[in-house]
Amino acid sequence: MRKKPTIIMLTAALLLLLLFTVPLWKITLSAPQYPDGLKMYLNIDGISDGGTGDLKNINIMNHYVGMKEIDQEDFKEFEIIPLIVIGLVLSGIIFALLKKRSLILLWIVIFALLGIIGLYVFYQWEYEYGHNLDPKAAIKVPGAAYQPPLLGKKEILNFIAGSYPHIGAYLILISMSLAAYSWYLLKENK
Repeated sequence: MRKKPTIIMLTAALLLLLLFTVPLWKITLSAPQYPDGLKMYLNIDGISDGGTGDLKNINIMNHYVGMKEIDQEDFKEFEIIPLIVIGLVLSGIIFALLKKRSLILLWIVIFALLGIIGLYVFYQWEYEYGHNLDPKAAIKVPGAAYQPPLLGKKEILNFIAGSYPHIGAYLILISMSLAAYSWYLLKENK
């Protein structure tokens, strides 16, 4: 019975390696002129549009209202996040093998804090792009801001902006849930 919590915690840690293959978050823009919508994905190592060219179109539209171009090079976070994920995987493996409840709880708490910090940084990024507009923009709407929602849908001019967790975010929740279950099982085995 002592192996079950270890296997579950190892699974929780190793599951995070899938974050290198799937997006964490998805932002969409829908409007009559874009019936299929425009999509942008946030991955642990950068921004993508799934090869559709949507990011280029988003930047063109953003230019007209004075928003800064979305350029991956502006986000140093994408250099750090993969290292954090690797650190979580390695520490999760070590903590699983040590079979100490306190270490698994520490892993969960650190993981949750990193998630909260990540959401805060994402909100700040959205705020910066949506509010700090070029005063020489071709289209000016007094008092308008173009910040997409952190979560959910929001109307911005004639666009509906959506912001939702993607596969990677759900993998994170599964990983944390598995770690919590491992922690619980270790309690029962004492």
